[in-house]
Amino acid sequence: MPSRPDSQLRTSAMARPVPQLIREPVPLITMIKETFLRFRRVVLVVASVLLVSVAAPASTHAESRQRARLSRDLADRLTSRLEAPTDVIVTASDAAIDQLAIRYGARLKKRIHGGAVMEVTGGQLDALSLDADVPHIAGDVPVHRMMAVTTQSTGADQAWTGLEGWRGVTGRGIGVAIVDSGIAPHAALKERVIASVDFTAPNGTGRDEYGHGTHVAAIVGADGDGHPGMAPGANLINLRVLGADGSGRTSDVIDAIDWAVAHRQQFNIRVINLSLGHPVLESYLEDPLCQAAQRAIDAGIVVIAAAGNFGKTADGRPVVGGIVAPGNTPDVITVGAINTRGTAVRSDDVMATYSSRGPTAIDGVLKPELVAPGNRIVAAAAPGSYLARTYPERVVEGQGAHAYIELSGTSMATAVVSGAAALLLDARAELTPAQVKIVLQVTSSRLPGAGLIEEGAGSLNALAAVELVGGTAATNTTIASEIVTPSHLAFFSKEAALITASLPVKSGTRVPGGYVLVIGKTIVWSDTIVWSDTIVWSDTIVWSDFIGRATIVSRDTIVWSDTIVWSDTIVWSDTIVWSDTIVWSDTIVWSD
Repeated sequence: MPSRPDSQLRTSAMARPVPQLIREPVPLITMIKETFLRFRRVVLVVASVLLVSVAAPASTHAESRQRARLSRDLADRLTSRLEAPTDVIVTASDAAIDQLAIRYGARLKKRIHGGAVMEVTGGQLDALSLDADVPHIAGDVPVHRMMAVTTQSTGADQAWTGLEGWRGVTGRGIGVAIVDSGIAPHAALKERVIASVDFTAPNGTGRDEYGHGTHVAAIVGADGDGHPGMAPGANLINLRVLGADGSGRTSDVIDAIDWAVAHRQQFNIRVINLSLGHPVLESYLEDPLCQAAQRAIDAGIVVIAAAGNFGKTADGRPVVGGIVAPGNTPDVITVGAINTRGTAVRSDDVMATYSSRGPTAIDGVLKPELVAPGNRIVAAAAPGSYLARTYPERVVEGQGAHAYIELSGTSMATAVVSGAAALLLDARAELTPAQVKIVLQVTSSRLPGAGLIEEGAGSLNALAAVELVGGTAATNTTIASEIVTPSHLAFFSKEAALITASLPVKSGTRVPGGYVLVIGKTIVWSDTIVWSDTIVWSDTIVWSDFIGRATIVSRDTIVWSDTIVWSDTIVWSDTIVWSDTIVWSDTIVWSD
């Protein structure tokens, strides 16, 4: 195995990611039903397989067309024909906003990034929703504590209380190792931290001088001060590997992972949270950090890692292949971030534009596995930490051990999924890492407009996941008065497929059939989980009608059916100028 020094690396000339997912024609390609990727300038219209430019001239009047996507509160207003004025957030360009206000006589209250707040009547809302210039309208609703929004939007709050036929779960007794910048004493964490080891200094205290680890830990398992995390009954193991500037050494992260493996029985460590990463500079088969993550998985620990915050360039163009290590490891659960827009309803959720997309550099592994809330998350602030001192405007509540800070990034989304994994293991302690991975994926729900390499299997639904391992089929759940439908999509390595093929749930039942199974780089449609060498195509993506069909044949060309799309909006990750630091916390992405 090639070795590499543990010193800081110069990575401006990053290895060129060329997935090359298709090498030969595949006989199973059929017509598409839905796009694989949807970029800002290219939209695929399914009915006629036409390509429509978003930048095409807009209509000057409301036309007979499909309505803009509306948040549920606004959809209810239209259904109820309420005429009373209400404030709405209209997504549109600055020029379009001016024309819309004039066109419909709406009161323009203020401009925001990507749109504006308008006061509209019921009739004006109806007209706006039919205007071709308007892709989305949301209610300008009151903002609540973001962790409260997160636990509600993922259904975790319902999992705590339980439903008829099964007990509530809080992650009680499940150990979650937080490999990060440390954990500071905080009222939200109380007695949750049961062990602390500092890998940054021989006599280190494990205290969080940067402020990232405390925030992440609180998202996973806070249980006090009125801000509960995803798994308020979980035990937290503080493994500090990042310094006061939020950076650290790969070797320290490896040591922390190996320590967690060695002490997994002592502290019942079932989950490792890695809200950190470094650029993909080599295959996951050779990267020592990826190998350490795999060792933990092989030892029965669920490893959850951040996808990274490299989803777009400085000028806003989408980046493909920006997944960071160890999130490029196939068996690791890699997490991207969504923007909940500050509401618990899921219908207005969108991908966070900064969230890294797959496939991974060098190996071309399909990532991320799923996405979760990561935008403007309010959780515990480490008193006196770098982040709290440098960005006081982000400290939104309290002071000292009662202070809370708002941060954004896939780091936060990763912690949300780690908490959800603790809930699953509380519900069924015998679940393996592969089984946790497939349950989290098949119960996630897809986001409109997002592609496989953006959202993976979809947006986390902790409630549906707990219900599934509790014996309820992966069917619809109700969150914030909305019906949420699972994606029934999962992907994992061939080795994991052999383990997961007979995933047990309650009373000897199995995971329901009728979903897409992805094995490595291969997607196979089946009514059940099956493995058959006769239907697996090496380095091939075979799409079901459930997802749509698409094939990437080169880094610049996408083939949809018999149509070739040359997209100048795609930027591959080798254009990113990476930090010189090997491992970083990846925090300072404030919000979309």
